Amino acid sequence: MGDKTGQMKLSFGMIFSIILIVIFIASAFYGIQKFLEFQDSVKIALFVNRLQSDVDKMWQSSGGSQKVEYLLPQKIDAVCFKDDEYENLVFHSDKFVGGAKIKHINITKITEGRDFCVDNINGKVKMIIEKNYGDALVMIGK
Repeated sequence: MGDKTGQMKLSFGMIFSIILIVIFIASAFYGIQKFLEFQDSVKIALFVNRLQSDVDKMWQSSGGSQKVEYLLPQKIDAVCFKDDEYENLVFHSDKFVGGAKIKHINITKITEGRDFCVDNINGKVKMIIEKNYGDALVMIGK
């Protein structure tokens, strides 16, 4: 009769190693998923900051027109402007809810009674920021 304790220790060690490997792999996937979600949040914040910066530059000028292009996560379908006191910029998406307040834009003229939306095509949003001579606020168009 042979000693069977060595076989038992080996199989327990293998099972324990496999369990640890599965835990490490699951943790790695979880970490990567959270990192990608964080990356999307950063893209959205950069979009809002860059849009506000471009609007401010146009607002401070006497007039002009500028075509701009911004990057957004592809999970956002469109960026919509609406006439609201608290949030005049809203992101349309099934997976993300949020908005922001953009200053110095003529939201009543932009929306004209309905939401004005710009589609997100392949992670890019293109729009025109313009201000006519004598206008107090900036317009946004497609």
